[in-house]
Formats: sequence, structure tokens, C-alpha cells
Amino acid sequence: MNDDSKVFGQSANAIPARDWIKVLSNYRDPDAVRSTFELAVTVVPFIALWSLAWASLSITPWLTLAISVCNAAFLLRLFAIQHDCGHYAFYSNRSLSDWLGRVLGVLTLTPYDVWKRSHSMHHSTSGNLSRRGIGDIDTLTVAEYRALSPKKRLYYRLYRHPLVLFGLGPLYLFFIQQRVPMGLTKHARYWVSAMCTNAAILVALSIVFYFGGVKPILLIFLPTTLLAATAGVWLFYVQHQFETTLWDVDPTWDIHEAALNGSSHYKLPAPLQWLSANIGIHHVHHLYSRIPFYRLPEVLKDHTALAQINTLTLRESFANARLHLWDESSKRLLSFAQARKAK
Repeated sequence: MNDDSKVFGQSANAIPARDWIKVLSNYRDPDAVRSTFELAVTVVPFIALWSLAWASLSITPWLTLAISVCNAAFLLRLFAIQHDCGHYAFYSNRSLSDWLGRVLGVLTLTPYDVWKRSHSMHHSTSGNLSRRGIGDIDTLTVAEYRALSPKKRLYYRLYRHPLVLFGLGPLYLFFIQQRVPMGLTKHARYWVSAMCTNAAILVALSIVFYFGGVKPILLIFLPTTLLAATAGVWLFYVQHQFETTLWDVDPTWDIHEAALNGSSHYKLPAPLQWLSANIGIHHVHHLYSRIPFYRLPEVLKDHTALAQINTLTLRESFANARLHLWDESSKRLLSFAQARKAK
């Protein structure tokens, strides 16, 4: 991340985040034809690669595994489309968006209505230190970490370790946690969402097992899903966990400033940007979530000032895995080592 982008993203001379809302509203309307095209060019390759991987089982399991790894990218893109459905940014028809999201939720192992609610909470509280807990990655301030007992410090350090966040984390999140409506267990509609999704997944896997045995599950379903889940967790992480992100407490926290300056502009290579459905343009998405993903590059093209805020390249992003604590005095996300040196 270069210094100019950091300064612009947080400078008092920058355009106030709230002032962008009216401008961005011009990009909110989805094109049904374009959305259907984007769905088709994602679903068709996903099904084709699944079929090709299945056919390759009779050749060598290594080829099957290789195809499954490639197909994870299309599953990730399907999740991104499900994500747009949850914001009603994919189709203008809300009922169509919801039912498409529910169907895709079976493929992504994500109960759509449960996810939509928790993700909405994420958008409405992102960067708010006074309202953490649902739809985000647990992040402590330096002061909070120092106040913990040695045992709880160890737990937090283990939780924030890359092997847990991006290894065990996706496995737990998608295969275990999302099987019940965590955080929303008092509401019947979310239990219905979770249980219906679980039932549909079970039926789908039973059909796969009936026709192919355990091999397609172990060599196609599991690696495709796990790799897509890991990539999704990584994207979510770097979109908010970077050095100059923005966190604040009530009542000074502002939803628009937190959206614009607390979300990164993850500048990925073109193929990865396409496969991730432009979700790296996350600061614009958080500021106006109703914009269809395929219109986000159009926003940056028309408004170059937005393209310079909180930029993060693929190479630069890997350093963010070592940042764990928010320092309220310097307004920076720090590593444990940096936090020890901070006064």
C-alpha cells in the first residue's frame, strides 16, 4: 500500500464518504440480461468441471483433484453471486434474488437467509468497536488484549494464527458452524433456512454417493468446497484487516466513513478479479451495497478518486496476515510484536 493512497483515504481533504452516496446511486440498477449472463458463465463451467472431474476418476485421482482445485474458483464466484442476491444487487426482483440465493446456498453450504441477516449486521456495524460479534472476524484492541489473562491471550493468539484462520477456520465455518443459525437461534425462520439447506445438501451428497460412491465426495466435493471456502475467508479478511483500516467507538463511529475507509481496494490480477466477481472493490461495495458486482469497475473508471483509496496489491496483502490488534492511539492495526513495543 503506497503512502499516497493511505493519505488520501484518511485525509480531511478527501471527499466525505456520505457525499458519495448520491453519486453511487446512479450505478445501483442491475441489468437482468447481464446478470443472467454472469450466472450462466459461472454455473456452466462449474457443472462442466464437476462432470469432467467425475469422468477423470477412472483415469487417475490426481487429475480429479487438479480439476476440483480449478473448480473451486467457480464455486467462489457462485458465492459472490449469492452475495449480490443478498443485497438485491443481482436482480431487481427480490423474490427471484432470494430463491436464487437459497439454491446457490446449497452449493456453497451457506444457509441463505441466515447468512443474509448476519451479513447485513456486518455491513451495519463494520468498524464499530462497540458492536462486534456477528459477521466479522474477532479483533481486539491493544488495551483489551493487555487486560486478558495469559490463558485468554493464548486463545486469542491461536485464533488469529494463519493456520487457524485460513486452515481450520474455513472448515469449521462452512462445515460445522453454518449448519445451525449461530447468533440467530431464537428465530424460527433462520432455523428453517439452516435445516432446509442442510437437508438439500444431504440429498445432493446422497445422490452423489449412490451413483459414485465415496470417491466423488472425497476428491471432488471436499477439495472444491474447502479451497473455495479458504479463498472466501481470505478475501473477507483482507477486505477489512489491513494496517490503515478504520475502527471507532460509538458515538463517533460513522457508518459511511467506516465503509469507505475501513474497507480495502484489493487490486487483483484480472483473472482473479473476474473469478472473485470484483469483490476486491470492497470500499465501494460497502459504501453502496446495491451496486451489482459487474458495475463496480465502472464506478472506479468514472471516479478515479475512489480508485486511489486504501489500495492493496496481492503481494502486499500477505503481510496483513500478521496484523492482529487495533491500536486506538495510532489508529493502526498492529502485529503482536508491534503491540508489545507500543506505549
